[in-house]
Amino acid sequence: MSTPILSARTFRRRPAPSFPVPPALRAQHRRRRIRVLLFLSPWIVGFGVFLAYPLVMTFWLSFTNSDMISTPHFVGLRNYRYLLHDDPLIWQAVRNTGWLMAVMVPTQVLFALGVAMVTARLKAGAGVFRTVFYLPALAPPVAATVAFVCLFNPSTGPVNRALGLLGVHGPLWFDSPTWSKPALTLLTLWGSGTMMVIFLAALLDVPAELYEAAHLDGAGPLKRFRFVTLPSISPVLLFATVTAVIATLQYFTQAMVASQTANGNIQASPGFPGGSTLTFSQQIYVAGFNQFHMGYACALAVVMFAVAMAFTVVLLRRGSGFDIEEAAK
Repeated sequence: MSTPILSARTFRRRPAPSFPVPPALRAQHRRRRIRVLLFLSPWIVGFGVFLAYPLVMTFWLSFTNSDMISTPHFVGLRNYRYLLHDDPLIWQAVRNTGWLMAVMVPTQVLFALGVAMVTARLKAGAGVFRTVFYLPALAPPVAATVAFVCLFNPSTGPVNRALGLLGVHGPLWFDSPTWSKPALTLLTLWGSGTMMVIFLAALLDVPAELYEAAHLDGAGPLKRFRFVTLPSISPVLLFATVTAVIATLQYFTQAMVASQTANGNIQASPGFPGGSTLTFSQQIYVAGFNQFHMGYACALAVVMFAVAMAFTVVLLRRGSGFDIEEAAK
């Protein structure tokens, strides 16, 4: 008796027989969906009103000539061409923002991580030191910036006076194009208490058994940090880096207040001294609310959103594969 030849058609899954769904069951499923939508409705409304609609309108207005009063007129890519070729201040703002991202972000992350590691090892008075390091983060940004400008005043500030007692001639700080961005970096380090608390929670969550095993294997402090601490807190480190990059791209309040306070004129254009504190977000503000070129301001906002998304995707992709095995290699 010959064996029948089995074809691929034989192994195809046959569709499951369809049975009519009772009306009562359909009504029950419908009520369940409505109930879920009702519970989600606050989030859906908030997402649509405060995120989706502004994003869509910003993208649309970036192709128009709009002053938020008259009817917008479609101008195509004219705003983007003006951004690339004709805006006299945009590249200064891009350079300043790039400097802050290249210097302020890694400095802030390393400083917060270092303070967290120090406070995590304290045995006596740990709560007091943690509170002291975190308190500056509670200060309002405007008040903290004004106080910092007064502290770093080149003629009457206590910082330069203390440096003078040590025989060091203090710089002009916020009155100098060379030192204004380093002064803003010091201000950011002073207020990095929130990032420090996040790192502290991650460090305290590292199992002590890993450190004991590494110590028994003869690993020193640097190797324990590289092969135990760093891989264990890598998700938190990635989160802190991404949020710091996004915050630096949107850096506005401290630079604006420092510029106007050091200049002594709150009506002056941002960027004092010499355009050294002009950031990309400030240029959006100037274009939209000083010059009333809202279409061009929306084009700048779209570019900033695209850059932030690009940096976020790159950092997430590079950081997603970091684990203990990769560090050990």
